[in-house]
Amino acid sequence: MTKKLNKQNTLRDPAKKQAEVTEEMWQQVNQDYREKVEEFVSVQDLSPASRKQYISVLRQFGWYMHTSMNNKAFFKITKRDFLRYLSYIRDNRKMSSSAIGVRKSVVSSFCNHIENIIAEEEPEYKTFRNFTRGLPAIAKNRTYEKVKVTKDEFDLMMNVLEEDENWLGMAWLATAFLVGARRSEIIQFKTEILNYEIPDDMDFVMSHTVRGKGKSLDGKPLQYMVPLVVLPFWKKWVDSRGYESDYIFTTKYSNEIKVMSTAWADEFCSNTLSDILERRINVHIFKNSCITNLLESGVDIKLVSKFVAHHNDISTTQIYDLRDFEDEKKKIFSTKKKDNSEENSES
Repeated sequence: MTKKLNKQNTLRDPAKKQAEVTEEMWQQVNQDYREKVEEFVSVQDLSPASRKQYISVLRQFGWYMHTSMNNKAFFKITKRDFLRYLSYIRDNRKMSSSAIGVRKSVVSSFCNHIENIIAEEEPEYKTFRNFTRGLPAIAKNRTYEKVKVTKDEFDLMMNVLEEDENWLGMAWLATAFLVGARRSEIIQFKTEILNYEIPDDMDFVMSHTVRGKGKSLDGKPLQYMVPLVVLPFWKKWVDSRGYESDYIFTTKYSNEIKVMSTAWADEFCSNTLSDILERRINVHIFKNSCITNLLESGVDIKLVSKFVAHHNDISTTQIYDLRDFEDEKKKIFSTKKKDNSEENSES
């Protein structure tokens, strides 16, 4: 397929991915900082993904201190120093406000650890204070406009994938669009679901428990409602892949079978689905789209919030609602509606 992605929903050029701080680079960073970071990460109750993120962010900041601050000791870092770093990742790296916010949050958490734990025992940290506090709020920006994937667009993508005999892609897309699970949850679905008994009056099957987004290793336990229309796409992929696995979403390289990585979904959306629709498609848009399409079909937001979105509060679900309410907006200042109302009151 010829790459022909346009920028119709792109608001700014996405930031270039920061280069990984290799072990060789990391060993050049101030030794005291390295030891404090390793201690901090080891005592945090983090999920594997969060742990990886924390390590990456703190290594990136350490490398910046090494290259731009002459390997300055961490207990000497000031608010002005940290503002320099924020300016660097915003202006030089073109990082989005959300990405900057993540980095600020991680460094702040590390500073709290230093202030609350380390400062009591190490003299050079006795007067240390969290230098991320009291800084100006990060100005919000958006990389691209959130445009829901419609049912027609879903059908188009599925048709193209079927022409390509991309059974794995069809299985993943059907799950993301119709189930509403996150990419990290999708890869946990097991083939055992295909063998569950389904009552005649049910048009969905409940999944086994998967680990949802949340703190600690356990995260938030979730069970997803999987519409029956999704199962044939799962079965097609499982029957065609030519090997056995307990998991549905798997890959095989050099005869090694592995559960699909979350990076696979990013590449699939960027390199395949975006080309089909000729606009930027992000993995996160499918949860929005699933929720929005259900709301547009008339399903009560309380049900969508509890059983599909798995949110603790409806206000969170409303953030995922991408309805434009065009018909409703037209009625707000409708003089015709007011005239009819006045005529009825007079009669």
